[in-house]
Amino acid sequence: MSNSFSIVSEAGRLLNSGQTRSIILTGNIYDLYPNSQNLDDEKKCQYVPITQLLCDQWNLEGIIVVVYEINGPIRFVNPSNLSKVRRAYVRWRAYETGKLGDSKGNANEAGRVFDESYRKATTNSALALELMRQMCACSRANGEQGAFLAENLIILIEGIDMIIPEAPITQISENDRSRVMICQDWFSDPGFANGNDSVVMIAESSSLVHHRVSRLPQVLEIESEAPDYQTRLGFIRWYRKKEQSSEGDLKFKLWSDEEALCDLSAGLSIHAINQLMKAASHFGETLTPEIVIAKVEKFIQSQVGEDVVEFKKPEHKLNDLVGFTKLKKFLQGELIPRFSTSGPEALPGAAISGPIGSGKTFIFEAVASEIGMVVLVLKSIRSKWYGETDLIFERLKRVLKALSKVLIFIDEADTQLGGVGADTMDTERRLTGKIQGMMSDPIMRGKVFWLLVTARIHLL
Repeated sequence: MSNSFSIVSEAGRLLNSGQTRSIILTGNIYDLYPNSQNLDDEKKCQYVPITQLLCDQWNLEGIIVVVYEINGPIRFVNPSNLSKVRRAYVRWRAYETGKLGDSKGNANEAGRVFDESYRKATTNSALALELMRQMCACSRANGEQGAFLAENLIILIEGIDMIIPEAPITQISENDRSRVMICQDWFSDPGFANGNDSVVMIAESSSLVHHRVSRLPQVLEIESEAPDYQTRLGFIRWYRKKEQSSEGDLKFKLWSDEEALCDLSAGLSIHAINQLMKAASHFGETLTPEIVIAKVEKFIQSQVGEDVVEFKKPEHKLNDLVGFTKLKKFLQGELIPRFSTSGPEALPGAAISGPIGSGKTFIFEAVASEIGMVVLVLKSIRSKWYGETDLIFERLKRVLKALSKVLIFIDEADTQLGGVGADTMDTERRLTGKIQGMMSDPIMRGKVFWLLVTARIHLL
């Protein structure tokens, strides 16, 4: 199953079972996804953004799909549903207040309120959230003649991290507090939690969404991973078939086969692979390994940050080292074989200590050169900006999962990773714990290898 349909399937499983009515969709949200499982059907299968994928899959009979993003209108995927929801809202408000006065007057007032709120929602996100919350209340309400709205609502909120950003509650504006409270009340409401309407919020990381909402027990998270081998290969074949002319000619050529391109493009998003192949098609050139590797390096640095990660291609080997006879024998006989294998025999990493200036970095760059792996040097994973460190780590983790084999080189590891003691900042403790968890993750065993280099190993 492709990554796109695993997302739709997982979200559908959570919503249909009633486990939750509010989901945060995180991870690789800015990529392209196939809207059909049959990649050979060129007419039906297209690669679309994740919001469009969800709209296409969930725009079914009995469901009204609504999309909202900050500074945009509340958009109904099927425009005719706007008038349907408005009529239900008017009847609901008239029913709720009609016992106290003229139901006709109440209906007129309810219609005016809905129209004005819908119009102002484009520039007032708090008003938009409140209107959508009331739409859900209307959808689950019943009058004397039954339900006011026969269909169920699925509301997609794009960029929820821009609407209710993470920050201490005392440091955000009154408007931000209002939006946070609306979402908190909305998703905590037992009526909503036990109803049939759903809200799917989209953000790159849940750490960017205000904790009063993201940490609610009623809110669950689904993470979209970077494209794996099968997903990349499926797109490459789909694109090549689409580009093939009626005479069977292709606009661009590969230095090898499609599987080789798929192997070398590990770490790239579908967007980035699409850019590679479009450029090759436009210029009619051969796509070479050098072009792909350069694209992978540039893409990963753009995702994680040039000040966070650096690619290294050491040219020197162990034979270039003078002395260190016993160490070289150990490296060649013990360490390198276990770094080169996969499975339970693979070594997750190694901690290297020694005096400053003793050649630790130079020696183990030679080890990386011997193995022939992609080498990523972590320079500074911690950020001074609030919540940014968690986001950097999550981006890094997605990239590492997508790469086939990679060696992570952390120089001065004792200062890079921080501590875990009581006097350590929460961000540092959390980062160190996450990296420890990633080092021991069985899924990454044999794929990601860690070299922690420090002159002060007692501080690591």
